[in-house]
Amino acid sequence: MREKLNLDKTLVAQARASALKVAEEMQDFIDLHTTVTVERAVCRLLGIDRVNQAEVPLSNVVVDHLNDNGILGGGAAFHLGNAMLETGLGCQEIAEKIDSGELDLSKLNIHPLDEVRGAIMPIAGKMTERIATNVREREAILKRVGDKAGPYIYVIVATGNIYEDIVQAKAAALQGADIIAVIRTTGQSLLDYVPYGATTEGFGGTYATQENFRLMRKALDEVGESEGRYIRLCNYCSGLCMPEIAAMGAMERLDVMLNDALYGILFRDINMQRTMIDQYFSRVINSYAGIIINTGEDNYLTTADAVEEAHTVLASQFLNEQFALKAGLPEEQQGLGHAFEISPDVENGFLYELAQAQMAREIFPKAPLKYMPPTKFMTGNIFRGHVQDALFNMVTVVTEQKIHLLGMMTEAIHTPFMSDRALAIENAEYIQRTMKDLGDEISFKSGGIIESRANEVLASAAKLLKEIEQLGLFATLEKGIFAGIKRPRDGGKGLSGVCAKTTGYFNPFVELMKGGKPV
Repeated sequence: MREKLNLDKTLVAQARASALKVAEEMQDFIDLHTTVTVERAVCRLLGIDRVNQAEVPLSNVVVDHLNDNGILGGGAAFHLGNAMLETGLGCQEIAEKIDSGELDLSKLNIHPLDEVRGAIMPIAGKMTERIATNVREREAILKRVGDKAGPYIYVIVATGNIYEDIVQAKAAALQGADIIAVIRTTGQSLLDYVPYGATTEGFGGTYATQENFRLMRKALDEVGESEGRYIRLCNYCSGLCMPEIAAMGAMERLDVMLNDALYGILFRDINMQRTMIDQYFSRVINSYAGIIINTGEDNYLTTADAVEEAHTVLASQFLNEQFALKAGLPEEQQGLGHAFEISPDVENGFLYELAQAQMAREIFPKAPLKYMPPTKFMTGNIFRGHVQDALFNMVTVVTEQKIHLLGMMTEAIHTPFMSDRALAIENAEYIQRTMKDLGDEISFKSGGIIESRANEVLASAAKLLKEIEQLGLFATLEKGIFAGIKRPRDGGKGLSGVCAKTTGYFNPFVELMKGGKPV
């Protein structure tokens, strides 16, 4: 995109440098620790599947066993590999024997690290190849049918029943949707395990399970084949099981994942130490699997004013960018988030929205930016709401946003009907078609409202990031700088699942996936 805002490049570089220092300091902490869900993700990637008679996932059984015996710091990969050498069993059989009480990993003879790695790495390599095959399959389909050049129209389904979700998802795809997001059931982000199998009961969404991923992937592939398009599938790897859900999505060829470094801390009161460790491994997996992450800066504007706190959105985008790069996730897979959330009562509010979106596009030129529709100031007046969504659609086209979460005129009334979705897609397609090249045709007045607003937000974000660099991220979150929400370093959910690594720890999937690309 042609640069139009005359942004201060020195401030952009300063902001990025501050964010990098924050990420580097945090990475030092991450590298020394693991969590129960990181190790459960390792178990899943090593082939441990299914649940026991009490419906507890066997990955949880293994990791709880390691944790209860004080040996989790050695890592699931080490202890499973050691058990394979000692017993001659595979990882699934070891998990079943731990569950039955027949095997105690803490009582086994310890084999040399190189022998343990020799047992585990071939198994890890097979899973990595399975994920690589998914990446190649996606690329082959896109090469055959082509990919959309303009914004992806992103819609949600949220019935609670995966089979009903499939009906709605297929209908949305036939209506023109490019990405289908299956919203998770309320509260799943706070579950410290992943439910098993296909599910038909959820509130405000459907459980994220591997079987549900498989079923929806199959359904979207079917409708995509009939339509001659590739339909992307999105779900949520946030919350207490972030890396596990990333692993399941990689195994079932999901394309997009909600995956923010700070969202769970701010909006779900998940412990900040736990979240920062978990987000790293989840992004390593997403990177290798070719999955685009969506970050959640748009949520800040549900609790903070979009005019006064716009700089916190930009600051968080800089931080999410650096944390993603630390995990090997390239800019092209970073769906950094923002939103059209300025009150309609604000004079020239549309110009401020345009400035914010154009600024994000110029600062993050390679990122498939995720742009969220108006929600906070939707009133239930469907006619005004349709106009608000049309203005949002215009900004998307003019500023070349990539992931366009469809606005619904019935926002604030009910979960959208299929007919609501059809009208919303028609609105977006109309504007995308008739304003396709408008952004290339216009420039912004030098020193005008739009240029001045963007540079004001950038300056405030750079200043804030310098403060965060000096404070450190944990202290920043304790002060409530983001979204006006304060969180204690040792508070929130999941801190008991954080563990210091011990000598000999290794995670085979970080070694195999980070910074690598399937060939």
